Formats: sequence, structure tokens, C-alpha cells
Amino acid sequence: METLFGIMTGIGLSAACGFRIFVPLLVMNLAVLSGHLHVTPGFEWIGGYSATMTFGTATVLEILAYYIPWLDNLLDAIASPVSIIAGTVAAASVIVDMPPHLKWILAIIAGGGIAGFVHGATGAIRAKSSLLTGGLGNPLIATLELAGAVIVAVSAIVIPVLCLVFVVIFGILAIYKAGRFFFGKRV
Repeated sequence: METLFGIMTGIGLSAACGFRIFVPLLVMNLAVLSGHLHVTPGFEWIGGYSATMTFGTATVLEILAYYIPWLDNLLDAIASPVSIIAGTVAAASVIVDMPPHLKWILAIIAGGGIAGFVHGATGAIRAKSSLLTGGLGNPLIATLELAGAVIVAVSAIVIPVLCLVFVVIFGILAIYKAGRFFFGKRV
């Protein structure tokens, strides 16, 4: 059962990495420091005080950068592979009682995959906002992404089952919207 909760927590944290890279890592760090989250051996560094300083600084810089309309689109291009890596690390750090090769396969496919999917969906929303509003609507998108990252990361640690339900609903909605965009209103 602990393995299943670890997988659900990892998928939720990975999805949060798709919204923002450093917010879920900071949430993980604070949860480890407070004893609400336990990471697998080899990932203890996530709960260190130097990680708190690093993730905190990176989080503030990332949040501020996404409020600059031209910089947010540039960051989306750079952040795509980084969000996949962060999602993979987040998932691998909380999946317990699983042989290392299986844990890493699951972390790469599920963790990295969901982080990349969420990041791609939010990047598409930002690109559409940039086209429709000339970048003026992007701060609203940035605020919603930040809220999504915080809510999903916290719920992944506190109530992983509900978080997984939210991630699945988001995925279904994103696929539905993409289908409507590419294939018209028939999908």
C-alpha cells in the first residue's frame, strides 16, 4: 500500500513540476523538513537546508520571470526538458519498496511523462494567450499556473488519491481541448 501511495504522490508532484519546476521541489523540501514526507534513500538532499535556500531562490526567480510577457514564452521553451527531469526526480524520490530499475522506469515514464504533458498543455495555453492578447493576458496565466503548482504539490503530499483524480481530470480536459483545437468541434 505504501508503494501505491508513493506512486500517486510521485505522479502528483510530477504534474506540479509541469506547472512550475521549482515550486513542487520547494514544497517537497518543506514537507521533508517538517516530517510530512519521507524520501527514498539517495534523495535525502531534497530535505536539506541548503536545498531550502536553493529551491526558495529558484522559486522566487521563476515566479517573477513568468510575469514578464516575452520572457515567459522563452522560459517555456527552456523549461520543457527541465520540467521532465524535475518530474522524474520528484517521482523517483517518493516511490518506495520497488527495485531501482522498476522505480526509475516508472519515474521516467509516469513522472517525466506527466510533467512534460502538463508543461506542454500550459505552454500551449500561454502561446494562445500571447497571440490573442499580445502578452497582456499572460500574467493571469502565470498566476493560475502558480496556483496549480502549489495546490497540486500540496495535495500530492496531503491527499495523493484526490490529487491523482485532479491530474486525470486535467489530462482529459487538455486532450479534449487539443482535439477541439486540431479537429474542430466534432471531437
